[in-house]
Amino acid sequence: MGAPTWRRSFSTWPADGGGRRRNDGDTPERPARFSPGRVGALVLRYTYLLRASWPRLFDLVYWPTVQLVMWGFLQVYLAGRSDALSLAAGTFLGAVLLWDVLFRGQIGFTISFLEEMWSRNLGHLIVSPLRPAELIAALMTMSVIRVLMGLFPVTLLAIAYFGFNVYEMGLWLVAFFLNLIVTSWAVGLVVCGILLRYGLGAENIAWSLMFLFLPLACVYYPVDVLPGWLQAIALCLAPTYVFEGMRALLLDGVVRPGMMLRAVGLNIVYFTLGATVFALFYRDARRRGQLLSIGE
Repeated sequence: MGAPTWRRSFSTWPADGGGRRRNDGDTPERPARFSPGRVGALVLRYTYLLRASWPRLFDLVYWPTVQLVMWGFLQVYLAGRSDALSLAAGTFLGAVLLWDVLFRGQIGFTISFLEEMWSRNLGHLIVSPLRPAELIAALMTMSVIRVLMGLFPVTLLAIAYFGFNVYEMGLWLVAFFLNLIVTSWAVGLVVCGILLRYGLGAENIAWSLMFLFLPLACVYYPVDVLPGWLQAIALCLAPTYVFEGMRALLLDGVVRPGMMLRAVGLNIVYFTLGATVFALFYRDARRRGQLLSIGE
């Protein structure tokens, strides 16, 4: 058997500016080794772009803060009602913060890729020694950086104004974070693949695709409230197990490792599928000769 499609595609990413040997009639082969230095250089580029623009920095905190304030006051209102409502309200802020990990993780991954398209720099990256795996590693790194920069101040606001300390979840918070961020990367790979194939005409997908998860992943309510056929779909989504695990921890003080293991298994499948979709769209764009002109 040959290598998987996405590996074959990644290994033939075109044009190493300093290469000599050709893997087809047009493009030289890429360096064989993954280079953390090239990943770091690309991350540094994205970091400079971020810190050079205060509107970009402001946007990282603005929307998470708006959501926190809105749901925080709703939680305060419901906490004064019946015991059942008070218990349910206690999970709202946790759900808001974890949802932002999922949503902002995907946006952070995709927007760095869009920066290259907006500046018409993607073609330059493609003909450089940068390997596709290194580009993806840089996008994943920036995704984590943007999420942490945006959410850390918001978690402090949640403690100060609403008495909700997300860090009391302990190591389970790390498990929740990792599962959600990997899901966001998988979705980000699909979005970037679509952008490669269809160009900036598909840009709106980058901002809207993740919202499909909002009702199905049971962010603010348990799986049981969904109709049976939707429950089957929800249980195929890794974030569902994260939000169910979060509610079990906050409401019942119960830890459910089985849910996290299911989420990990699903995320392995998702990430593999995301990488495959990205590779297929990349190969199609390359075959059509769109890679050097994309973003124009």
